[in-house]
Amino acid sequence: MANVLVIREGRKYLTTSLIEYIQSYDHKIIEIEPDMREIAAVQETPDICLIIVESTMSDKSQALVYLRDIAIEKDIPIFLLGYPIDIEGIRGIITEAAIEEEIFRPFDVKDIAARVNEYLEEKSNVIKKKILVVDDSGVMLRNVKNLLGEKYQVILANSGAMAVKYLSLDKPDLVLLDYEMPVINGKQVLEIVRTEQDFMGVPVIFLTGRNDRNTIMDVMGLKPEGYLLKSMSSDAFVQAIDDFFEKKKVLG
Repeated sequence: MANVLVIREGRKYLTTSLIEYIQSYDHKIIEIEPDMREIAAVQETPDICLIIVESTMSDKSQALVYLRDIAIEKDIPIFLLGYPIDIEGIRGIITEAAIEEEIFRPFDVKDIAARVNEYLEEKSNVIKKKILVVDDSGVMLRNVKNLLGEKYQVILANSGAMAVKYLSLDKPDLVLLDYEMPVINGKQVLEIVRTEQDFMGVPVIFLTGRNDRNTIMDVMGLKPEGYLLKSMSSDAFVQAIDDFFEKKKVLG
């Protein structure tokens, strides 16, 4: 059973029918308005988000931006359902990075429910390695998400404190950790990782803009898996992550 988040304005016949057909596949529906408070109140992480787009939904840009940021951070695919002109009105707000699929009206709700179920089944069969990326730069976070998001499940944290909070709730397969951050820097985060029993074994690779011996020697005792320069090419960056997991698989 998957969690399906449905964002809609009001309760209309089409929405009601779609929800009933999705529920027939034994999925749980979380149904809310495009409202920041309702979005923030959702406790279970959705496996998919369906937005039933109406002509007035572009007026809810603040809530949609909030939803988009959560979807990108937690790797929640968004499906937009509606007339092309209405979807066009919010496409720029949601952004392509968060949109998995656009489905234009008129459509058959039974077909949409079957498509959603098919997508969720495919998703459950492909278990992606989970990577937590920690950096105070939003640009860097988006770049890494774009580079790795197709192969891996990428979770974003924009501070050391946020990273530690996430680690206390879930255990990723790898942490990509910015060395230089305000308040709690990369070294301090790694010290916490290495001293907490629940996640001391999580592998950590530093992201750094500097390639100097002092930076490397400063954290050698904490046993990071390595270093990646932020200036390296996209291909080299992705290859380094692929190589890490290949090596880990070989070594067991």
